[in-house]
Amino acid sequence: MHNCQTGLCLPVYIVTFVLGFPANVLAFYTFCKKVRQKPMPIDILLLNLTISDLLFLLFLPFKMQEVRNGMVWKLPYVLCPLSSFVFFMTIDNSAFFLTAVSVERYLGVAFPIQHSLKRRPVYAVAASMFFWIIALLDNSIVLIVPFIGQDESLNSTSVFGQNQKEVCYKNFTEAQLRVLLPVRLGLCIVLSCLFLISSFCYINFIRILSNLQHIDRRRRLRAIGMALATLLVFTLCFGPFNVSHVVGYITKKDPAWRDKALLLSTFNACLDPFIFYFSSSAVRGNVSKVVEGQTSSPSTPSARR
Repeated sequence: MHNCQTGLCLPVYIVTFVLGFPANVLAFYTFCKKVRQKPMPIDILLLNLTISDLLFLLFLPFKMQEVRNGMVWKLPYVLCPLSSFVFFMTIDNSAFFLTAVSVERYLGVAFPIQHSLKRRPVYAVAASMFFWIIALLDNSIVLIVPFIGQDESLNSTSVFGQNQKEVCYKNFTEAQLRVLLPVRLGLCIVLSCLFLISSFCYINFIRILSNLQHIDRRRRLRAIGMALATLLVFTLCFGPFNVSHVVGYITKKDPAWRDKALLLSTFNACLDPFIFYFSSSAVRGNVSKVVEGQTSSPSTPSARR
């Protein structure tokens, strides 16, 4: 992040945390229970996506404190690269797992018999491990960049700041940008491909369901909701983030609005639960229980039963 304004960033962080944390905790409980009882590939994928979001939300308070301190990093130094690493890793993980869910849904309606015969939880576990490894390796650049061209940055504030006025993961030197910008462009290409795959899968998923006479209206609406929620995450949370990579590569520097693009990416953690809701009947059931529990009071007959 660059010069993130307190009046803008802090409310976004707070809203994301307040809405995203309880929703993801509920989803985590639901998917853990389902995986223990009867593991299904989609539940394993969504469980991993939930874990990624919760990891991000656990580190989000550190970013809140950074904003409160005027974008000066006053917390222990080790938390700076760690929180930045988790932030960018969550973006990769979300894109990977959302795309995997879209492929799983599409194959289930396009090739129901073949897919049901070949569907194995172990495949989802293997895919999840692969996604985590790729995300970890891809974002290792966050930990490497500060050590590039150290001599060039001795007289200025470094990426992870070790001077009197510490900053976190900004003020890149030319040497650091020469390494960082091509990596970002590569990430942009990967995320764009994942968006195209998800779009293809969900467009055809909805088209096939619309042609099936025995599918009720409620299931069609859930399918449309799931597709729209996924595409919204890609468009709103990853779209500006991706464009900033292209602009940065062309201009050889970070665009001034990149902080706003990164800010939009934080909404990913509170938008994913909508996808969980449309994707899983167990999540919908637990949400209903929570809502009913909040609307019922001890004095009502339904609460005494």
